[in-house]
Amino acid sequence: MPEGDLSPPTGKPTINDLARVAGVSLATVDRVLNGRPGVRRTTIEKVNKAIADLGYIRDTAAANLARRRVYRLLFILPDAANEFVDALAAQVDVQGAQLSHQRTTLAARSVPPFDPQAIVDMLDGLSPDETDGVAVFGPETPAVRDAVNRARARGIAVVSLVADLPSSERDHFVGIDNYAAGRTAARLMGRFIHEPGPVLVITGSRLARDHLERRAGFDAVMTTDFPHLEVLPSVEGRDDPDLIQQLLPDILRAVPQVRGIYSSAAGNAGLLRCLEREGRRGDLVVIAHELTPVSRRALTTGVFDAVISQNAGHLVRSAVRLLKATADRVPFDETQERIRIDIYLQDNMPPE
Repeated sequence: MPEGDLSPPTGKPTINDLARVAGVSLATVDRVLNGRPGVRRTTIEKVNKAIADLGYIRDTAAANLARRRVYRLLFILPDAANEFVDALAAQVDVQGAQLSHQRTTLAARSVPPFDPQAIVDMLDGLSPDETDGVAVFGPETPAVRDAVNRARARGIAVVSLVADLPSSERDHFVGIDNYAAGRTAARLMGRFIHEPGPVLVITGSRLARDHLERRAGFDAVMTTDFPHLEVLPSVEGRDDPDLIQQLLPDILRAVPQVRGIYSSAAGNAGLLRCLEREGRRGDLVVIAHELTPVSRRALTTGVFDAVISQNAGHLVRSAVRLLKATADRVPFDETQERIRIDIYLQDNMPPE
C-alpha cells in the first residue's frame, strides 16, 4: 500500500483511512490500536501520527463487543479498621454490580496497612492475562515504585488511589490534592481557635504520602498565617482506633492547654472515644478527615468542628474510567476525574 496518501476521508475516519495514511496494513493498524506486540516503534509512530492527523476517535464499545473484551480491574486496599477503606470496598462492590453489563469486573483485595512488601508481592503476582488494570492504595517506597513499574511493563494499567505514587510510572493519580487539604484544615483551625497555644496533629504513618502532604500543607499555613499557634510533632496512630485511644490520654494530660486537634488520617473512632471519655473542653477545636458514620456522629454531637472529605464513590468510578481509558489508550475528561475537597460542618452534612 503506498505511504503518504494524505487526502482527507469524506466522513468519519476509519481504520481503513489510518492504514492508507500511515502506509501500513489493516492488520498492523489493529495491532497498534490494541497494543499487541510485534510492531516496530517507527510503525507505531506512523499509525499514531495518522490518528492525530485524521482526528480518529475509536469506537471502543463496538470494538470491545466485537472481540468480546472484558475489563478485569483490581483494587488493592489496606486491611485496616478504617471506615473510609470500608466505604471504598463497598463502592467497589456497588460499581462492580452496576458495570457487569458493560463487561467490566471489579475486585478488591486487602493487604496489611503500611506494608510495602505486601503490595509488592501482590503486584508482582498479577498477570496481564487475568488483570487489565489495578488501583493501588498504599505507601510510596522504592520497592512499591519498582513493582508498579514492573506491572506496567507487563501491560497492566496502574493508578494510585488516595495516596499518590509520583516516583513511579503509574498512569494516573485518583484522589484529592492532599497538600491543599492540609492547608484547608489549617485555615479552618486558625480561624476557629481564639487563643494562642499548641495544636496536636494525628497522622497515620510517615510512609504515607497523603499524610505527609497534609501535614506539610497544614504547617505551611499555620507557620505563615497563625504563628501564635504551635504545631506539635505528629502522633503516629497507624490508622488504628485502639492505638489512638491508648496514646491520646497521656498526651492530653501532658499538654493540657492543647487548643486544637487535627486528625489528618484515619482512626477517628479512637479519637472520638477518647474525647467522649476524657471530656471534651468547650474551647477545643477538632478537625478530621473523611465523612463516615463515625465522623458524622462526631459532627452531629459537636465533638468535631469540621470534616474534610472526598467522595468514595467518585474515587472508585474515576479509577475505573481511567483504568479502562488507559487500557484502550483513549482520551479521558480531566474535569470529570478531578476529585473535589469537600468541607462538612454540623450544618451541611448530606443525607446518609
